[in-house]
Amino acid sequence: MENQHEQLASLDQKHFLHPTTSIKQQQATGPDFIFTKGKGVRLTDIKGRTVIDGMSSLWNVNIGHGREEIAQTAYEQMKTLGYSSCFATFSNEPAIQLAAKLAEIAPGNLSATFFTSGGSESNDTAYKLARHYWMLKGQPKRKKIISRSQSYHGVAVGATSATGLKPFRDFTNSLAPDFCYVDHFSPEALRQMIEREGPETVAAYIAEPVQGAGGLHIAPDGYFKEIRSICDEYGILFITDEVITGFGRTGTYFGVDHYGVAPDMMCFAKGVSSGYAQLGGVMISENMHNDFKQLSEGTLLHGYTYSGHPTACAVALKNLEILERENLINNARVMGEEMLKGFQKIQSLRSIVGDVRGLGLMGAVEIVKNKETKERFAEPFAPKVVAEAAKRGLICRSVVFDGQDTLVFAPPLVINSEEMNELISILNDAIEAVETGIPTAATQ
Repeated sequence: MENQHEQLASLDQKHFLHPTTSIKQQQATGPDFIFTKGKGVRLTDIKGRTVIDGMSSLWNVNIGHGREEIAQTAYEQMKTLGYSSCFATFSNEPAIQLAAKLAEIAPGNLSATFFTSGGSESNDTAYKLARHYWMLKGQPKRKKIISRSQSYHGVAVGATSATGLKPFRDFTNSLAPDFCYVDHFSPEALRQMIEREGPETVAAYIAEPVQGAGGLHIAPDGYFKEIRSICDEYGILFITDEVITGFGRTGTYFGVDHYGVAPDMMCFAKGVSSGYAQLGGVMISENMHNDFKQLSEGTLLHGYTYSGHPTACAVALKNLEILERENLINNARVMGEEMLKGFQKIQSLRSIVGDVRGLGLMGAVEIVKNKETKERFAEPFAPKVVAEAAKRGLICRSVVFDGQDTLVFAPPLVINSEEMNELISILNDAIEAVETGIPTAATQ
């Protein structure tokens, strides 16, 4: 196996340009893990090492790895109709059934779905549909999209432009126009932005119910009700980005369900298929859908080759069936409470652990030099903890953008108490190893 790992690692370095990675590190060391198998909350690599997938890979393997039921569903669908186009007047049964199911479970009166292949496409589609909507309504100046600081909305051109994390925008030297950013916890900042830009120029406001890739930030009480009220006051569309938070991740079907409001549009991906097939989409309200039907003329000139992909939609339907049949959304709530308690225990034991937070099976642990002042280390230590955790059998993630030094977690929704205890134990040991190696006292 070691020889096979070396052969594959060499091919990886030579031919595989990895997403969101350090190219220099990839060329210097090759892949840390070459995974070959997954079962439940665990992944196994080609060397036989098994780790807890504390991130559900990319926040998306909600029902856990190795589901033969999903594989059988994909096989049966591929045998009959693996793919067909949904352009023009063509359709297929899985896409129709999935759109109907989504209308049944979605917040508010979201009733119609435009399917995509993933989260970035979903976000780009939402911006285009919002702007096209205002064109149909006779208000073509409404084209600005307002998003939040610390937000992440994907890496397509529009999605990158909407992302509040500046390093992602700095990656390119040509962003899309008409995107604005406000403080992520301040409704008043949104109001001021709207007034400054002119309400007649603003198409939509977009927000993640819980900011994930930006450091796992949970909005304060009342935030989204105020946002909904401001959007209504100025006639602005409210879009929720549920790419990470959807389909049980936060302990409710959708993250926005926690806040007693409903959006006009909703982006989704990831958990809709638990990563077993590439699928995403945008839902629009019944009111918007009716306006589209009444005001549109000619062709809606937006569509992806795999919009409404029959196999992906069949997989998603089975995924949602499993989520509901096994009561995994409630399990996310219960296990999320256990995870947060575990973080709090680590917080009491480890001198370098500052704020801890969580909602459902989304959690964060901040690393600090001084708990009282919340002073950070000059060099981020969260990546060191990630490396130590991986050695001990736990995959997690660090966020170091904008001065943060944070560990984030999102284990599969199938995790049980024994596995959660193991996750917490490994994390504590990894933090202790890093803490012990710090040359000066962390609290000085």
